[in-house]
Amino acid sequence: MSVQILGDQATEERAENARMSAFVGAIAVGDLVKSTLGPKGMDKLLQSSTDPDKALITNDGATILKSIPLDNPAAKVLVNISKVQDDEVGDGTTSVTVLSAELLREAEKLIDKKIHPQTIIEGFRIARNTAIEGLDKVSVNNGSNPTIFRNDLINIAKTTLSSKILSQDKDYFANLAVDAILRLKGSTNLNNIQIIKKVGGKLSDSFLDEGFILEKKFGINQPKKINNAKILIANTSMDTDKVKIFGAKFKVDSTSKLADLEKAEKLKMKNKVEKIKKFGINTFINRQLIYDYPEQLFTDAKINSIEHADFDGIERLALVTGGEVVSTFDDPEKVKLGYCDLIEEILIGEDVFTKFSGVAAGEACTIVLRGSTDQALDEAERSLHDALSVLSQTTKETKTCLGGGCSEMIMSKAVDQAAANVNGKKSLAIEAFARALRALPTILADNAGFDSSELISKLRSAIYNGMTTSGLDLNNGEVADMKDLGIVESYKLKRAVVSSAAEAAEVLLRVDNIIRAKPRTADRNH
Repeated sequence: MSVQILGDQATEERAENARMSAFVGAIAVGDLVKSTLGPKGMDKLLQSSTDPDKALITNDGATILKSIPLDNPAAKVLVNISKVQDDEVGDGTTSVTVLSAELLREAEKLIDKKIHPQTIIEGFRIARNTAIEGLDKVSVNNGSNPTIFRNDLINIAKTTLSSKILSQDKDYFANLAVDAILRLKGSTNLNNIQIIKKVGGKLSDSFLDEGFILEKKFGINQPKKINNAKILIANTSMDTDKVKIFGAKFKVDSTSKLADLEKAEKLKMKNKVEKIKKFGINTFINRQLIYDYPEQLFTDAKINSIEHADFDGIERLALVTGGEVVSTFDDPEKVKLGYCDLIEEILIGEDVFTKFSGVAAGEACTIVLRGSTDQALDEAERSLHDALSVLSQTTKETKTCLGGGCSEMIMSKAVDQAAANVNGKKSLAIEAFARALRALPTILADNAGFDSSELISKLRSAIYNGMTTSGLDLNNGEVADMKDLGIVESYKLKRAVVSSAAEAAEVLLRVDNIIRAKPRTADRNH
């Protein structure tokens, strides 16, 4: 007879079952996203269960996993590593999930052979270090040569974009992304790159604009163009006809008294504008509304005003023009004004935007995305964000390696050799790691509809025979030289994929008990 230790609200899964549940969950998540891998990967359409009008089409692993409610604890670990990959490197979210799932698939077979999880973990650790060393040896660093490095960046962008919605125009977008990143001069702060989405036109109508674009217009009767703009960026209320006496009612016995009150309010506003004039500016940008009267005063004073430049716009504008957001106007000399060479109104599609060019932070630029539907634009933005993130990381860590399954096969070769030098059962785990690495190029080939077992064995023999730049050309279904095709990836991305996936697999391998407890309720007070 079994003794019940846990309360009636808690359930427990022990050893085999717990591990089973962890493996099944992780492998299911891997299978869910693996069809999105590679240049011929497909996208997922995610529909919201609460709002039938909300649908999302995406290829981005982290976005897919983030949007799906999962109940399995192991599955959540994989969702987490894809998120971390997204934050750290920006791309490779699907690869890291799939590799982790493949490692667990291999681990499951080993556990069936009665190999202890800790032995597998030790093997995986040796394998991971060997794999990263192997990757390190074949990575190339062209950081010191700007021309070759730019070419590397363009190739990385093309590789990243080839699996996404922008793949048809990848040459165009790769150049656009590289131009935007090189303007940052080595900074990884992507806030300087603003992305504006405008439905209409087609994806290839998108363009990169130097400077900053705000979705606002100048006030009425103000000139559409300002040279040498001195900008005061403010967050202050410029609406006068609200008499602000909180919580008080007042009765007036004649309309003339009300007029006096209005006059006083108007005077207060006029004084505020007078103070603002002392800054010697020609552009006033406010986060809040500007009513007609103060706007008129600005126009008379030859100051262009923009109202309601919302928080994101204001913060960015301050960053880009080198000014600061002010809310009191008593000390003009203490305030940093923003500067730029030219502010003008431009048309994008049907709408008027205000463009700031020649801004103080020369790094700033705006990418305007055009496209036929909201879904296409959102996905284009996600794809571009992946490319921008990877490129900005690559300007920091300038090493690159080859894509198309080449790096994975090289790592798997290194790991296989390490397995031959290790005694005991650990070597089985190390071999398993090598198999998991080979699963990535296999999936790439499967997704493209080629005979993966034939292609992968060809690729394997090419790499094992010293042709270290061979990889899969998935457009023609053959093994080709990745260097010639320019299929380049960021070393940091590849390294992050291998080390994160190995760690996530290790975390799940250590589990031998899953205990579920229901949350405390009113009647369960102990």
